[in-house]
Amino acid sequence: MTGEMRVVVIGGGPAGVSAALHAAGLGAQVTLLERGRVGGTAFNSGPAPVRTLARAARLVRDWNSWEAFGLRGARPQVDVAATLANAERVAHYAYERKRVADHIRAAGVDLVEETGDARFLDAHTVAAADGRTWTADRVIIAVGGRAGRLPIPGAELGLTYADIRGLTALPDRVCVIGASDTGCQLSSILADFGCKVTLVEYGPRIVARADVDVSAGLEHAFHRRGIGVVTGAAVHELAPATDGVRVLYRTGDDSRAVDVDAVFFAVGWPGNADVVDAAAAGVKTERGYVVVDASAATNVSHIFAAGDVDGNSMLVSSATLEGRVAAENAVLGRRRQVAHEIVPAGSFTDPEYGSVGLTEEHARARYDCAVAVARYEDMLRPVADGHPDGFCKLIVDTASRQIVGAHVLGEYSAEVIQMVAACMAARMRVEQVAELQFAFPTFTEGVSQAAQMVVNQLSGRPVPHLWSSLGSTPSVLE
Repeated sequence: MTGEMRVVVIGGGPAGVSAALHAAGLGAQVTLLERGRVGGTAFNSGPAPVRTLARAARLVRDWNSWEAFGLRGARPQVDVAATLANAERVAHYAYERKRVADHIRAAGVDLVEETGDARFLDAHTVAAADGRTWTADRVIIAVGGRAGRLPIPGAELGLTYADIRGLTALPDRVCVIGASDTGCQLSSILADFGCKVTLVEYGPRIVARADVDVSAGLEHAFHRRGIGVVTGAAVHELAPATDGVRVLYRTGDDSRAVDVDAVFFAVGWPGNADVVDAAAAGVKTERGYVVVDASAATNVSHIFAAGDVDGNSMLVSSATLEGRVAAENAVLGRRRQVAHEIVPAGSFTDPEYGSVGLTEEHARARYDCAVAVARYEDMLRPVADGHPDGFCKLIVDTASRQIVGAHVLGEYSAEVIQMVAACMAARMRVEQVAELQFAFPTFTEGVSQAAQMVVNQLSGRPVPHLWSSLGSTPSVLE
């Protein structure tokens, strides 16, 4: 039956590609529709070029520590055009190296690029912008999202993260509105490039989804770097100002303003459910996202959704997993659930942060937990590299002895967190993690140290003072 099943996947980003490949591997007849070039935000405008810009920013940052290592030299000058051109080259290389389109077609998928915005005509029929139509037994929506803007007067004066690629010169003064992952990454990169950055956040803390210790530690680090962080601030207008833009906002009862040369919105990532006209298929949506259950199924039995469009997670790794699960459930009629709890996240701020599983707050609400924090300043590699500010925090369910959350702040956090995610996926007990032997000296030693601290706690043995708990975050990062 699966060989006769026709599956249409709308959207050629990580979720759509994953879904199409997996569905084809299960024997379905698959058509993948992509409005532009396959690869989505990940290859074309997101992680690939952004990580390259972050690397350039780190190289500038590292100049500040040359003297401590006995090095001398003039401060590097940022050629923004050349830096952005290199980011574009890397994105193009990543796309070509992976031969994404060729790989998809070799798997037996009918890949149709440059369709424009494909839309539902009814629950089983999808049309391209030029009028071509496809009929399917199963449909997987993977059309991603787009950068959001605040609905305020003067919003047209603001830019989004994608617009940084069009800069011909660096602005001296920048305001970034929104302190989630994207806003913090953008602020960090621009600050390293020499811009004076003001980061304005509506909520009470930056990176609100992160563990509170990560939020506090990152904000403290930003302040030390000269990034102005304003939380609890509601931006209500952008207005022209002399040689730039005036950002007007309120904090409590106070009205304030900051004049800058450029404003970047980083205020969310609305789903593209409206673009695909999900309502025409009877698919339920909320705030631009397709509503799905834990198995990636919508309210319409033969339609599934994966990736940014479902609003669950804006990570490439999550999108890939959701696409695979959606394909399996669509083709085989299963109800496999998406295991978001073992999908790691990493952000290329300075310092980096990474996380997997539950925050300490959420973990304590569900489990009796043991928590331990290994400080970077107590490990040789971070100290030797000149980056002793940071920590690795493990949260363990005392009943199962398994890690239910981990949070890392500091150099190479996005790499370190992968180790913990692998341990969680393998359902290893913390005693097993503590016995792992890591290369020395490395940043991943923090995982072993924190695990050993938890084992000591659970066995009633004293934890050495060197591995004492985090305490107040500023003391770790001062």
